[in-house]
Amino acid sequence: MATGPDVHVRICGQEIIKYDLEIKALIQDIGECPGPQSELTDLNSKVKEKFSLLRLRIQDLEQMAKEQDKESDKLSIMSEVEGHRRQMLSNQTAWRKANLACKLSIDNQEKEELIHGGDSSVRNRKATKESLVQTSSDITESLMSISRMMSQQVQQSEETMSSLATSSRTVLETNEEFKAMTGTIQLGRKLITKYNRREFTDKLLIFLALALFLATVLYILKKRLFPFI
Repeated sequence: MATGPDVHVRICGQEIIKYDLEIKALIQDIGECPGPQSELTDLNSKVKEKFSLLRLRIQDLEQMAKEQDKESDKLSIMSEVEGHRRQMLSNQTAWRKANLACKLSIDNQEKEELIHGGDSSVRNRKATKESLVQTSSDITESLMSISRMMSQQVQQSEETMSSLATSSRTVLETNEEFKAMTGTIQLGRKLITKYNRREFTDKLLIFLALALFLATVLYILKKRLFPFI
């Protein structure tokens, strides 16, 4: 692989790792978030943004894999892509769990406020629950969208791997054909050399036969025309 593409692959991989760490930190903040709901909503918005950036960079890395000239480089980068996708799915699961933990914490706080705060706390609790339901719905919809996109990307990866395997078989078959052609060329070269030698031998024999014939003719003429010599 050339130096240029190799640098781009490394930079893309570093950015993916950076987004992964940022997502993990935000998920931890969500799990430890004491409220209010507005803070949870803000954290979830940041996580969505980071997931979006992460998916784009993973797609960029996959495209770089497809553009590699060496099959070994393609397979290596595609393996890295699959690892990042598995890590992203793990982060999505952790994100859901962190939201559930945060909602439970906020719900417990509302219960305490209900006990000590009367009707005002009840109204706040209802408003918070409605907000939580909306947030949960948004997260679920986002996860479903991510799941569908991941399914499509996995299918594309499978097609790419199948294409690479087919390409590998084609290269091997071509190599075998080249070997067979090389053997045929070498055999042809030996036959041509053999025929050239035989042609030289035939020419020499013809020349000797012609010389013998001329000598015989001259001898006969000599005996007839100059018998006294």
